[in-house]
Amino acid sequence: MESYGQEQQQQEQVVLVTGCSQGGIGHALAKEFAANKCLVVATSRSLNSMRDLEHDHRFYVQELDVQSDEDVQHVLSTVLEKFGKVDILVNNAGVQCVGPLAEIPLSAVQDTFNTNVYGPLRLIQAVVPHMASRRKGKIVNVGSVTVAIPTPWSGVYTSTKAALHTLTDTLRLELKLLGIDVINVVPGAVRSNIGNSATASYDRMPEWKLYKPFEAAIRQRASFSQQSKSTPTEEFARKTVATVLKKHPPAWFSYGYFSTLASIMHHLPLFVKDFMIRRVFKLNSK
Repeated sequence: MESYGQEQQQQEQVVLVTGCSQGGIGHALAKEFAANKCLVVATSRSLNSMRDLEHDHRFYVQELDVQSDEDVQHVLSTVLEKFGKVDILVNNAGVQCVGPLAEIPLSAVQDTFNTNVYGPLRLIQAVVPHMASRRKGKIVNVGSVTVAIPTPWSGVYTSTKAALHTLTDTLRLELKLLGIDVINVVPGAVRSNIGNSATASYDRMPEWKLYKPFEAAIRQRASFSQQSKSTPTEEFARKTVATVLKKHPPAWFSYGYFSTLASIMHHLPLFVKDFMIRRVFKLNSK
């Protein structure tokens, strides 16, 4: 990718997106930002997962592991040196973690928090001084509709997203003082490669002891969001990017299959919510 002149840099917004592996939400978001005349810094842990973007002048492809302080600092300094700014940061990178909380290895829990919670915070702390110096910028954190209706077997993932939602609410108030907008994007069930990656991660889990009779149901939870009625990734990206690029974006944006139902269920009495979840997930003692 050739260097851009100062005039062109000022005209086009520079958007840094994490978790841009092909087939995922981040990849679709990156392509949609590019379609809206943005310069997109597409990042992922593996360059191979973004090969289709490499020869498109609208993208600057960078390898970035959000768990690495060194990676974050290196990518950000490289981007600022090349483009002189970051207008929008999209914290999309995330991993699933499926299993019963009483038996799931703590190392898997820590790894999930390191990616889904500390990863976004690393990027935020790295980019905020630059945005604050311009008194301009947007930070987008991609949460999850599961926070509204926690379900069995995905407690680790849901709790990381709940933490991210809370951080986002706090950041929105704190960073507004510095001229920075913070948007919580909450996907419903959106078609992506998260089901495949969740299954691959689940295959590395130990054999359950107390929950062995529920093995099939637990494994099925890994791909629960990937059903026929799930919202197409491109549709979700189109709606999200249009919202983020507004001059005055909303603090909260939720879209996708289940998002309306989740919002309704969130306000139901606990005993009603528990009853419905037990029915859906067939939680009968075995």
